[in-house]
Amino acid sequence: MNEMHQSPSRTPQHQTAGYSGLKLSPLPKRAKRTYLAMDTDKEVIGYVIPVFRANHEVVRGLMEAQEEEVTEEGINYVAMRNLFVREAREVVDVKVEKKTRTTHIRESAGRLEFNKTLEEWTEFRKKMNPDSLTHLPEFIIKPRGQTVWEGKTVKLHCTVAGWPKPRIAWYKNNVLIDAKAHPEKYTVENSFNMHSLEIKNCDFIDTAQYHASALNVKGEVSSVATIVIKRFQEGEEADGFCAEHGVTFETAILDKFEVAFGSEGETMSLGCTVIIYPTVKKYQPEVVWSRNSIPLKQSKWVHTHWSGERATLTLVHLNKEDEGLYTLRVNTKSGFDTYSAYVFVRDSDVEVEGVPVAPLDVRCHDANKDYVVVTWKQPAVEGSSSILGYYIDRLETVGTHHWAQCNDAPVKYARFPVTGLVEGRSYAFRVRALNQAGVSRPSRVSEAVVAMDPSDRARLRAGPSAPWTGMIKFTEEDPTVGIVPGEPSDVVVTEATKSYVVLAWKPPVQRGHEGVMYYIEKCISGTDTWQRVNTGMPVKSPRFALFDLEESKSYSFRVRCCNSAGVGEPSVSTGETMVGDKLDLPSVPGNPVAIRNTDTSVVMLWGASKDVKHLAGYYIEYSVVGTEEWMPCNNKPVKHTRFVCHGLTTGSNCVFRVKAVNAAGYSQSSSHSDAVVVQAAISVPGKATGVTLLEAVKDYMMLAWTQPASNGGADIRGYFVDYRTVKGDVVGKWHEMNLKAVTTTSYKAENLKENVFYQFQVRAMNMAGVSKASLSTSALECKEWTLTVAGPPVGLHVLEVRDTSAVVLWEPPAFDGRTPVNGYYLDVKKASAGEEGWKAAHEKANKMKYMKVTGLKSGTSYVFRVRAQNLAGVGKPSAVLGPILAQTRPGNNEIYVDVDDDGVISMIFECSEMKEGSEFVWSKNYQTMTDTSRMTIITEQGRSRAIFNSPSLEDLGTFSCVVTNTDGFSSSYTLTEEGLKRLLDISHDHKFPVIPFKSEMAMELLEKGRVRFWTQVEKCTSDCQVEYVFNDVLVTQGKKYTMNFDKTTGIIEMFMDSLEIIDEGTFTFNLVDGKAKGTTSMVLIGDEFRELQKKSEFERAEWVRKQGPHFVEYLGFTVTSECNVLLKCKIGNVRPETEITWSKDRIEIAEDDDDAKKIERKDGDLTFNIGKVNKPKGKEGKKPTAEDVSPPPRPKISKADAGIYEVFLRDDRGKDNSLFNLTDTGYQAVMNELFRVIANSSSDLKVISTEHGIILYSEVTYYNEEQRVGWLHKDAKIAASERVKSGVTGEQLWLKINEPTEKDKGKYSMDIFDGKDGVKRAFDLTGKAWEESLNLTGNVWGEPAPEVSWMKNDKELVSGERYTLKFEHGKFASITIAAVTTTDSGKYALLVKNKYGTEAGKFTVSVYNPEEEEENKEEKKG
Repeated sequence: MNEMHQSPSRTPQHQTAGYSGLKLSPLPKRAKRTYLAMDTDKEVIGYVIPVFRANHEVVRGLMEAQEEEVTEEGINYVAMRNLFVREAREVVDVKVEKKTRTTHIRESAGRLEFNKTLEEWTEFRKKMNPDSLTHLPEFIIKPRGQTVWEGKTVKLHCTVAGWPKPRIAWYKNNVLIDAKAHPEKYTVENSFNMHSLEIKNCDFIDTAQYHASALNVKGEVSSVATIVIKRFQEGEEADGFCAEHGVTFETAILDKFEVAFGSEGETMSLGCTVIIYPTVKKYQPEVVWSRNSIPLKQSKWVHTHWSGERATLTLVHLNKEDEGLYTLRVNTKSGFDTYSAYVFVRDSDVEVEGVPVAPLDVRCHDANKDYVVVTWKQPAVEGSSSILGYYIDRLETVGTHHWAQCNDAPVKYARFPVTGLVEGRSYAFRVRALNQAGVSRPSRVSEAVVAMDPSDRARLRAGPSAPWTGMIKFTEEDPTVGIVPGEPSDVVVTEATKSYVVLAWKPPVQRGHEGVMYYIEKCISGTDTWQRVNTGMPVKSPRFALFDLEESKSYSFRVRCCNSAGVGEPSVSTGETMVGDKLDLPSVPGNPVAIRNTDTSVVMLWGASKDVKHLAGYYIEYSVVGTEEWMPCNNKPVKHTRFVCHGLTTGSNCVFRVKAVNAAGYSQSSSHSDAVVVQAAISVPGKATGVTLLEAVKDYMMLAWTQPASNGGADIRGYFVDYRTVKGDVVGKWHEMNLKAVTTTSYKAENLKENVFYQFQVRAMNMAGVSKASLSTSALECKEWTLTVAGPPVGLHVLEVRDTSAVVLWEPPAFDGRTPVNGYYLDVKKASAGEEGWKAAHEKANKMKYMKVTGLKSGTSYVFRVRAQNLAGVGKPSAVLGPILAQTRPGNNEIYVDVDDDGVISMIFECSEMKEGSEFVWSKNYQTMTDTSRMTIITEQGRSRAIFNSPSLEDLGTFSCVVTNTDGFSSSYTLTEEGLKRLLDISHDHKFPVIPFKSEMAMELLEKGRVRFWTQVEKCTSDCQVEYVFNDVLVTQGKKYTMNFDKTTGIIEMFMDSLEIIDEGTFTFNLVDGKAKGTTSMVLIGDEFRELQKKSEFERAEWVRKQGPHFVEYLGFTVTSECNVLLKCKIGNVRPETEITWSKDRIEIAEDDDDAKKIERKDGDLTFNIGKVNKPKGKEGKKPTAEDVSPPPRPKISKADAGIYEVFLRDDRGKDNSLFNLTDTGYQAVMNELFRVIANSSSDLKVISTEHGIILYSEVTYYNEEQRVGWLHKDAKIAASERVKSGVTGEQLWLKINEPTEKDKGKYSMDIFDGKDGVKRAFDLTGKAWEESLNLTGNVWGEPAPEVSWMKNDKELVSGERYTLKFEHGKFASITIAAVTTTDSGKYALLVKNKYGTEAGKFTVSVYNPEEEEENKEEKKG
């Protein structure tokens, strides 16, 4: 841009305040510019964004915007420049006028002052020249050296001045620090010209000289700071005193999280309890979680929580990116404490067998306006075949949820340039792997990235900028001619693969006032023809990816710029580039070495791949020896050459291999490591404890001690004793007392000097080496003892520790005293109790050297001691054993007894924690067995079997087994006489086995009269055979017999088509299964056989009958709730042509008989309604005659209906008949059932008032005159009289009481016969029931059913609270008057009406008040 100038001829006479010295030329008028980019031939080649055009207001806005430009000026210069310009302009206007001498002198002085000021202004302008402003960088604040403790974080700061603004680089021992390549270690920041370098989690190797180098066009300067990292020595503590709170904080991390395993999609929580001591109010430590030394921040995937006591990290929806070493760091003002454990994330189950698992760690790089590079890491598992390539998907994160696939063909590289992005939009990406079996699940979505210019992104990331101190320069736009951009520079090929080539370049220096876009051209090697690649649309970013190039061909590339003015000249072409993979696959890693670590982990070491570029890491795989299945140890590549493989199965024999991975793919797998058994590594044992003096004589001392709590994973092979002399406060040097290790926990130190003081210490030894020395004894004098009691027992140890018991064992004391030891006493106490807590475990002396202590409390620690006894008394207690935690160790099995198929009795003990050198040691009564004639020991891997050669009473006792080189795996089994007898019985059964039956032989009749004999065995093998025997004669399959044996269910069957007289006898099944045998029989003779034969014949006849039309249910009867008596039956296997005939008393019921209309058929049900009445049909529209009116309903059943009813079925397949005798007993049974239905249908007794008195009544569905009904008053039978009568009207059973009196009050009951005892209905005729209402009832008959209404004094009554009108069953019309009074007197009428006419029943109701009547009588008498 050219600097804007001012023309004196065009300078106005007045200026706007605040913009003095600034003149803008007016914009010239010009033709409207086109925004179509054209080449030299005026051919439209694309669309160009309009160039920025400045007007006066925009220029002022730019001046106030304070945006950073390429050329900067100091704020002081700007202020000074404006000041001098303003003064200079004021001097320009000179006025001529008369002045006095005084005025002239004053003006002369003013001119001199002005000239001086003008000279100063000129000098300032020279200094303010941009060429004069540039200067070498200068450190205002230099970085300071620091000394910190290992594990802490250190930060170096510096401030640098210089023009142009210098660039800062940091060096460690003259090696450039690449913070982007190691973000977990370094962080470089630049904020407001303050530069800093942060070094995280300092290690001893971070001790170095760190240089801060500042560079600009004027030169380079540097400043050095030394960082010293101090490492804690053993026993050394940092000075962590906190002066602010006056305390030294101590940190303890408890309840630590272990190595964790999760699967993709799950949620995992890690946590530790953190105790800070002392507690200071309102003070909380800083709790930091990190993964692979990179601090974690709260996100949708990571949640952290600190409760004040517990730190928790929750990983939501696990992905393989979450795998790594997690560290909890607790920072206090006195120091810090850390704890780390690895988290493994397994792949989720694949949807299709054989497809690869999802890729991981998808990231975006080099984002531009329309271009971004997506990278990822290959998964650990390729599936059933090698990965063919990857698909990249993109998603616009705002306003859409649709994933679009970026590449049509899969790409092999784990790096892909995505083009065609829209500037300003936000994108996220994911990747899917492809092999021959299919496509994997998509990876975790990348972080969103915005398609924009990198400079704009850097400005946005930088945040608020410092106050603007620059100068804005403006250039007038040429009024007529646009500027064609120049040629790009530094065009290079940054990536070249089989799939694509990526170009990068720098924008041109000459670009005009508007943005530029680019065209890319290619030329095949050996030709001069340049072909434009992006003919459709120019690109905006100085990056471009070319696809669809021919592999193995060489190309040259160049770039042209374009804008609205046209297309510029091409850039210098790149050299020839051959299309192919420039990045090679990693070389094979070095030979792996597997080292035992723990019971579930192995340490892997291997050599790094040589000459590998852009290494992503290594994958480790393992396989159990004997299988071909390889499993991944890590699902996220690791860059180190050491890795701990966790989650392995204890005792498994595994081999390992390693493969490297970079963007080009996987290396070949390394050679297999040597096979290693997964079990804990062997270490030296712990310290021996409790070194005590047992006996002292003139020239020797007897020492004893307790074996170490930990044997280091291998048996302790012996002990070494050291001694030194003590004279006063002077101690001598330690000397070895025994050159050969002793195998016991006691030692006789000989060749000592009498009355000299000695100190002793003990070291334990195993195959890994010698342990550290035990605590030395106090100074002991070599002087003969005069004790007579026994010394303390030695060698205390414990076996078979369980939740409530433990077995304590010991060795006799080295010194018996004056007489031999004749017993022992075992004491026990809780570890937390004081000396007064010791209790005897038994009362009488124990002659054995072991004892099982019971009654312990689970989860409680105990200590034990033993005292020996002789004739002189009880000696001193032994050294304390423990503490021992009463808790069953997980995986510690018990000895169990097994009797095999051959009857061999054995005891079996299994251990899953076997280590190298571990052995099973069997003993009887806790003494090693030496007599091998009684028992044979067979051990296979983690299983040992002790076989009794000839079990007898000599074998009674307690058998125990201990697994050496383990953490106390042991068990015992006590064989008693009763137990031995039971085992011998089982052994006999196994030697001579009997096939067990679930059920003995049974028999059942089947269809057609077939007979099935069957049984079921509990278990059998496929070799089991069956013999079918009848009366000691073997029968075989044929016409008469059919056999079946289902060996999966154990069911044995034999079928016979029929039973004949000759089949009487015994049926037997004989089974043979290897050496096991079984027999089951059934005897069918005599009456039992004959009865079974009849049933068989009957079943066969029934089957024959059912081949044609037949009765499923024979003819019977039922009484419906409407009291209809139905004869019914159910038929089956009928056809349309099947004849169905009914008869009564051997006379067929013809179709035109009245009884034929009583017959109904519905599907397979036939019914005969005995009481059904066939109503004659009247003539439509005419009043029926006397002959047409239906007679009153006939009885449901009567004696006339008695008879023998029969139904016949017949067609060409056969015939069947069924008979029902409705006479005598049959008739009475039907009547009793009818009486039952009637009695149960009776309603509760009701009462109504009439003009003559009271009526008690009950309604039934139907009444038969043969049914007995009795009435009782106060449980006494009511005798009929003129005043009290009973009877039946229709379906209403009633009792009338005329002119009731007080004597008629009380309980009334009705007893109706139900075929057996009777059904009672009761009513208490007292209170309101005596006096409340009046009920009038009339019987109505008509066809069709008439309409009913009630009238009083010629007015129709309506049902309501006063009157209740009912019309029930189309027969009974009633009116009930509640709370009868004298006003209810009057003329009533019951009006019935149908289409044939109307009829009324009239009556008069008179209501009087007894009290008023009495008064009227008294008045008449008076």
